[in-house]
Amino acid sequence: MNINTAKLGLLALLGSTLCISAAQAQSKDIVLTDSIKGYAVDQRGVVVRSGFGLCWRTNSWTPAMAISECDPDLVKKEEPKRVAVAKPVETKPAAPVAPPPAAKKCDFSATLTSDETFTFNKAVLTLAAKAKLDKEVVGKLGTCAAVRLVMITGHTDRLGSAQYNQKLSEKRADAVKGYLVGKGVDAKVTETMGAGKTQPAQGVPKCADNLPRKKMIECLAPNRRVVVEVKGPAK
Repeated sequence: MNINTAKLGLLALLGSTLCISAAQAQSKDIVLTDSIKGYAVDQRGVVVRSGFGLCWRTNSWTPAMAISECDPDLVKKEEPKRVAVAKPVETKPAAPVAPPPAAKKCDFSATLTSDETFTFNKAVLTLAAKAKLDKEVVGKLGTCAAVRLVMITGHTDRLGSAQYNQKLSEKRADAVKGYLVGKGVDAKVTETMGAGKTQPAQGVPKCADNLPRKKMIECLAPNRRVVVEVKGPAK
């Protein structure tokens, strides 16, 4: 075999290979359905391709007519859809809740003072003392929804020993408790105590130590007293 014969055989082999490749490239037909066609098509509407599988463009072709099957580099890829992130719902702060109105109280106090209530060295209630308790204590209890506490504290003047005055102050407190319980006050919420001569009445002029005894007793009369304190809710 001469050289020319060998060359002819090689060219024939290459040609057959290219034909096979072109046939394979055209194995998938591209059908254009768009009314505006930038590529040459046959009677079936299939894009005409070259032997190398390239799509034939018409004279009216523009890059805007490019299709991905023929010119994938010219076709814009669809951007991934952005998922809208819902904005957090702004919640208004709850309006401050007004505190419930404070419960009305039925707290009051009454004081039995001077010799119209307790005479010197005595723990017996006078008629004046009983009338005052009826008006300023028993009469006001009707305005209370309930009585939580009735505190009764007895006091004396400074004459006499501390021990003697302590017992006298306790007797005076007990005398008031007995009268109030007799008027219907609950004994379970009623308490008594004696302060003796340790708590002189406020706002009373001091009595000079050199006063005659009778004058001294009269001067110290405001200290001989009983204080009644009532606590509870009002109606």
